Amino acid sequence: MARTLEFLFDFASPNGYFAYRALPPILTRTGAKLEITPVLLGGLFKATGNQAPMLAFGNVKGKLAYDRLEIKRFIAKHGLTKFRMNPHFPVNSLMAMRGLVAARALGKGDEFLEMGLQGMWEEGRKFDDPEVLARRIEAAGLDAKRILEDAQKPEIKQSLADSTGRAAERGAFGVPTFFVGEEMFFGKERLGQIEEELLRASS
Repeated sequence: MARTLEFLFDFASPNGYFAYRALPPILTRTGAKLEITPVLLGGLFKATGNQAPMLAFGNVKGKLAYDRLEIKRFIAKHGLTKFRMNPHFPVNSLMAMRGLVAARALGKGDEFLEMGLQGMWEEGRKFDDPEVLARRIEAAGLDAKRILEDAQKPEIKQSLADSTGRAAERGAFGVPTFFVGEEMFFGKERLGQIEEELLRASS
């Protein structure tokens, strides 16, 4: 029986972008179903005491330079030539993530997800600017006014907060985090392990 791969996701993470773009061949080979769970990366950091790598490892000689090298290798391996580092990084993703939750409630989650991935990590847009975000949503053929109004509803805000809280309770501390059943995997470097677990779980 095919298993579900749960992906704890936030637009704010470039590694979340990389992992998402690299997943399709794995899903094809394993027959797994992808389930995106929106979380707020900043909320996970706050709940777990985690920090962004540039802060956590900024004083470690060679660490950030190696991280950049690893990113170049990942891009080359998976052919992710559309990626560009967002010039506004780090970008506060709160509005975009609430927008994703709101769009999903309207049955437009997939379209919003793709819009956000392109806008953040292929076009370098500043999605913590409401006007920039609204224009990009409209350009994707979505109803920006409706989505952004719905994103301010208490139930939408609570949904994102709740999913972030549950993620921390399950042991997550960053993005991308994946679950196959109760098995947790963190980081785009774990895609091979994730594929092995999906195949094992479905056998």
